[in-house]
Amino acid sequence: MKEKKRKAARKAVEWIEDGMTIGLGTGSTTFYALEAIGEMVRGGYELVGVPTSIQTEEIAEEFGIPLTTLEEVERLDVTIDGADEVDPKKKLIKGMGGALLREKIVASCTDLQIIVIDDSKLVDDLGTRSPLPVEVVPFGHLRTKEKIESMGCKARLRGDKSPQITDSGNFIYDCDFKMIKEPKKLERDLNAIPGVVENGLFIGMADRIIVAGKDGIHIRD
Repeated sequence: MKEKKRKAARKAVEWIEDGMTIGLGTGSTTFYALEAIGEMVRGGYELVGVPTSIQTEEIAEEFGIPLTTLEEVERLDVTIDGADEVDPKKKLIKGMGGALLREKIVASCTDLQIIVIDDSKLVDDLGTRSPLPVEVVPFGHLRTKEKIESMGCKARLRGDKSPQITDSGNFIYDCDFKMIKEPKKLERDLNAIPGVVENGLFIGMADRIIVAGKDGIHIRD
């Protein structure tokens, strides 16, 4: 599995050119992209990255990747990130790594969004293998949970009695919908609930999917 992820991540960095500003995703797969980008920087490339989490920021610094923020740059040339599910139309579920809010903000400011996965993440319909992460503010979160569950899911607070706190100071509910038939509508409806900050449906944001499988690397444009 690790070798699959490494191969896919190293394929993704082939779209990086000298002088680019890069969005740096969060998670086990994008770790290998950070590793490769660090090698490019040490080899003379002038690159600067915008991390999507504190964890990614720390790893990037270890690899010697110069960092900036979205307050300092308007657009990103390329973002390399992972996903928890990918359907045939390049719709995604993201957020099991806990960085969905920052990941979606970065994706919205990116010219080329590259998603790197292994073939276990491919699904016919979203929500069939992974729960949908929904980030909520702590205040009144049980009432927010009730409104989320009214949309047809079972919502579980990540961390339960010791809730996981995101980098933005929020909670995450992992929501089991069994199958998400209308992801675009659900994305909009969830975000309309008071207390919901963002959800892990990434619709129309992925430009290129790099899939590592048993028989090699496949690219979906």
